[in-house]
Amino acid sequence: MNEQRVPLNPDALKLEPNGLASYPPVEKWDDWIEFDTAHWPRKVEKRCQIIPTICFNCEAACGLVAVVEKETNQIRRFEGNPEHPGSRGRNCAKGPATLNQVSDPERIRYPLKRVGKRGEGKWERVSWDEVLDDIAGRVRKALQEDRRNEIMYHVGRPGHELLYHQRILHSWGIDGHNSHTNVCSAGARAGYAFWSGIDRPSPDHANARFILLLSSHLEAGHYFNPHAQRIIEAKNAGTKIAVIDTRLSNTASKADYWMSTWPGSEAAILLAMCNVLLQEDLFDRDFLRHWINWEEFLREEHSDKQQTFQSFVAVLKETYAQYTPEFAAKEAGIEPGVIVEVAHEVAKAGSAFSSHVWRNTAAGNLGGWQVARALQFLSVLVGAVGTVVRGHEFHYATVVEEGPSSPLFEACDAAGRVVGPMGLAEGRVAGSFLHVIDRML
Repeated sequence: MNEQRVPLNPDALKLEPNGLASYPPVEKWDDWIEFDTAHWPRKVEKRCQIIPTICFNCEAACGLVAVVEKETNQIRRFEGNPEHPGSRGRNCAKGPATLNQVSDPERIRYPLKRVGKRGEGKWERVSWDEVLDDIAGRVRKALQEDRRNEIMYHVGRPGHELLYHQRILHSWGIDGHNSHTNVCSAGARAGYAFWSGIDRPSPDHANARFILLLSSHLEAGHYFNPHAQRIIEAKNAGTKIAVIDTRLSNTASKADYWMSTWPGSEAAILLAMCNVLLQEDLFDRDFLRHWINWEEFLREEHSDKQQTFQSFVAVLKETYAQYTPEFAAKEAGIEPGVIVEVAHEVAKAGSAFSSHVWRNTAAGNLGGWQVARALQFLSVLVGAVGTVVRGHEFHYATVVEEGPSSPLFEACDAAGRVVGPMGLAEGRVAGSFLHVIDRML
């Protein structure tokens, strides 16, 4: 990736110090000088400051830098931040387009209250004090009258404040949180969370030897820019990619295996792959023995059987024997041999297997959350959770008891040593929400 490239224009090599650069050097960010394009072809200098920030046009939170004119304090443009560890300065079009949101004449910059009928588009400007007093009063009255089911808290895209806000709502006996996530990633999150206690794994795509993607479009998915970079890097290094997708997406066109399946058949395919691994003894026995609750499972569900790991494996094989490649092929409309071949690739990769499922597969089908559970089961069978891949450690989380509905998480290294908190107990909270609470009390 660091090979010396010859520029198309040889004159670029004459530029100091090392030819053309993709980004201004960090040491010059406080006082960056560039020519004002409005005065071209004259070379009129414009002094700017380059300020790091974050793009939130999706939840990837890629790094941006704002180029701000010192004289007018106006933002000239947004560019990628080369120092950001996730996006590394390579942003999609939504990043630079942030400038449009800053200067959009229809941008809402203060509270508005509807004064006409719904749909009339009549609004009046009100103060923050009016808004907070009004909302707090309504919530307080509903709680006093035991009308908790009439309260709903809605945000477009929940961020760092989500956990804190849900604690408050739950403490009031309100199950009324709503957001974009409900119709997007909630299904996949649920499947992951029920199995692992966290709702979003972070696979090491860059160091994987085999990658399986389900409705996770690296070229079009809303927050897959950091993933896309590392998936392509892995592919260039020889990693194979499999895509389960009804349509031939751009991602599928780059895959080594494209399985065009019937929508809703994904769980059957994954369970068939799990069955292949189990019946052919291609799973990671040591990982299962040390990292899953097989003893509790046998005790609670199969107390009549011998309480040994060998007995547990036998139960697993018997339980999933019905999910044959032929069964899944009939459900999905593909050849059973492809399912077996991909399962063998997963087994061959072992702990260097990475995968992802998100929106369409899990959210677009009844019971779609089970797809995430089946995919996590496949990852667990080959030990691709919290393990070392090509010298890189997959970090994972363990639950630390803090209360019945609010677990804390600790980050661990591959050996299980606690290396620090993951930050769920900390973080900033939206100030307006706190003000509403304050006025209710």
